[in-house]
Amino acid sequence: MSDPVFLHQRTKGDYCLSGELDRDTVPKFWANREKWFPQDSHISLDLSSLKRIDSAGMAMLLLLQEQLKLNQQSLIFNHVPLQLKMLLELSNVEHLFIQV
Repeated sequence: MSDPVFLHQRTKGDYCLSGELDRDTVPKFWANREKWFPQDSHISLDLSSLKRIDSAGMAMLLLLQEQLKLNQQSLIFNHVPLQLKMLLELSNVEHLFIQV
């Protein structure tokens, strides 16, 4: 069973995702987004505490990025795990992912 995913706010606009972002955890986490969805205009999301991420997690992050963009919010991903970088490249969507 996967570890649940959590979004922690460290400071204003600075967040960290932890746990496992996969097909088991994404549906529940995304369904509860009104509880955790960032309201800041500029958001930095640290991914270094993710233990695992699969294609469902990648899709959720891309959807999050798009939702924030529609809300006129900016999002930058930090400390992107190698596993996610490989998924983005294999899916040919790395150009859609804004990272530092």
